[in-house]
Amino acid sequence: MKSILVANRGEIARRIVRTAKRLGIETIAIHSDADETALFVQEADKAIKISGNRPRDSYLNMDHIVSIAKELKIDAIHPGYGFLAERWEFAQKCEQEGVTFIGPKSAVIHTMGDKARSREIATSIGIPIPPGSEILRNTGEAKEWAEKLAFPVIFKASAGGGGIGMKRVEKVEDVEEAFEEASNRARMAFGDDRVYIEKYMDSPHHIEIQILGDEKGEVVTFPERECSVQRRHQKVIEESPSPFATPELRQSLRQSAKKLAEKLGYTNAGTVEFVVDRNRNFYFLEVNTRLQVEHPITEMITGFDLVEQQVRIASGEPLTIDEARIAWKGWALEARIYAEDSENFYPSPGKLTSYVEPGGDGIRVDSGYKTGDTISQFYDPLVAKLITWGEDRDKANSKMLQALATYEITGIKNNIPFLKQAFDSALFKTGNYDTHFISKLKEKSNG
Repeated sequence: MKSILVANRGEIARRIVRTAKRLGIETIAIHSDADETALFVQEADKAIKISGNRPRDSYLNMDHIVSIAKELKIDAIHPGYGFLAERWEFAQKCEQEGVTFIGPKSAVIHTMGDKARSREIATSIGIPIPPGSEILRNTGEAKEWAEKLAFPVIFKASAGGGGIGMKRVEKVEDVEEAFEEASNRARMAFGDDRVYIEKYMDSPHHIEIQILGDEKGEVVTFPERECSVQRRHQKVIEESPSPFATPELRQSLRQSAKKLAEKLGYTNAGTVEFVVDRNRNFYFLEVNTRLQVEHPITEMITGFDLVEQQVRIASGEPLTIDEARIAWKGWALEARIYAEDSENFYPSPGKLTSYVEPGGDGIRVDSGYKTGDTISQFYDPLVAKLITWGEDRDKANSKMLQALATYEITGIKNNIPFLKQAFDSALFKTGNYDTHFISKLKEKSNG
């Protein structure tokens, strides 16, 4: 592989460029009008403007992106995460046009993108799924299932992720409105209004397993990531390993993830996500058929460059990682730095009048901006990812608090005040937290 087109922007585009350059691979960035002076554009070997700022005109313009790759005779396209990363149609278009897609096969993306189908496959090989319904046809079915499962319950979109289409319901009187809202949001976001209903678990943990698969059918798994600190069902803080996992749970999760990946004939990078209840019973949620935002914490504790592994697999190389020899060292934490109001977590776009990143041993910052840049209203408000490593969890957390204290961002509202509060809380320091972490933290602050 001699050239890669990076079909993304911001910190993940820079991340891909960095590894590709180390491997001696030419990088070509595409960019919208708004991103013309962005760091990822400056750091790539070449840059091609796709006019327009709206995602559908630029980073989601499948035909234009593939035509650029064909015209420039680029070997491969790396989609990063978000945008086109889980669009099976885009992967299929690359396959049809003879451009290597750095990710799973389009058929696997298609299958796993349908949560109803993915649940069926997991069940067929003995992996438990949360108690829930099939696809709901109307509000009558929704009410029947809600009462059968017992409240609280949660509606989920079959076709998507990122928390879109998810709606928690506490009583039967709210089922009809929740069903309509979840269906409408799913239709607007994914063009597919199918939803189903699950039992909402008490004290749930969101734990995931990183997988890699090569073209010869070899699959390896990595130590788990705990992703239970979430707002609007979207992750904000992640860590690896999980302070909640026992050796037995860890082994069961990795075995289940590997079993599913082998069943799918999975290639390249992906993540198998689970929900774990307070008694450490685990249930399959979904497969994210791409590189995850939180992949750096796995890199920090294992020493593997996951983007490099993606490139090597896409080049046809076999995996040379012996799963039995994958061992983690120390502990890693990740905080997502967002341009948003810490009080309500609403986006806060604007100009960065100053931007100074922390540094030092065990501190990594994956960022997409510099002083003077504008956080655009057109895109996700993620500014950077702050990752810290320590010999143990306490040391990793101390480094995180030190790094947050020296992180300078002015000109926009940001969530650093919330992150300081979160990492410094007794609830986080004990490691005994679940997906209700933020609400519990706010209750304590207001109490």
